[in-house]
Amino acid sequence: MDITITIFSIIVLLLSIIIHEIAHGSVAYYLGDPTAKHAGRLTLNPLKHLDLFGSVILPLFLFFTTSGRGPIFGWTKPVPVNPYNFRDQKWGTLKVSIAGPSTNFLIAIIFSLIIRFFVLPQSLLMLFSIIAFYNFAWGIFNLVPLPPLDGYHILFAFLPDKRSNIKMFLLKYNLIFLILFILFGGISLVFWSADLFYGLFSGL
Repeated sequence: MDITITIFSIIVLLLSIIIHEIAHGSVAYYLGDPTAKHAGRLTLNPLKHLDLFGSVILPLFLFFTTSGRGPIFGWTKPVPVNPYNFRDQKWGTLKVSIAGPSTNFLIAIIFSLIIRFFVLPQSLLMLFSIIAFYNFAWGIFNLVPLPPLDGYHILFAFLPDKRSNIKMFLLKYNLIFLILFILFGGISLVFWSADLFYGLFSGL
């Protein structure tokens, strides 16, 4: 992967994650919870969202260990949300959780369809492809049912309260499960799925 493409990929990934988090905070605010707004997190300013390890150390580590060829991955600080402020106590958490991945999928689909139906210069085609691919990837990754990812909150919005022991178990060992997911090919599966969706919508 060309160094310029890699750098652009990092920027696209970071912005995709930030927009994802803003979507969470915006829906929470709409539902009556101003926590994210008061924390200054409903902004595109990356300094408000950066996580030292997920936004800086991990992407740089992947960048140097792959000699700039990628893939590059990371995350930002999650937007603070207080579900007790929601007007919709039953489905509020589900709505907030779905907002992030849905926003990424919407961005990815829009750029994929532009690629499909318009003749673009090669440079613009490459840039739009990166935007679509990384938004598909981040949306899919967040649907994995492990805390603190959105898939975990979506899953437990539908499970009965008697399954709370499973919820507590996953919360207790969430970091271990997440590391195992990454080490045993989870990220490769995410990128494979993103490539599949990108091909489906873009026609490439």
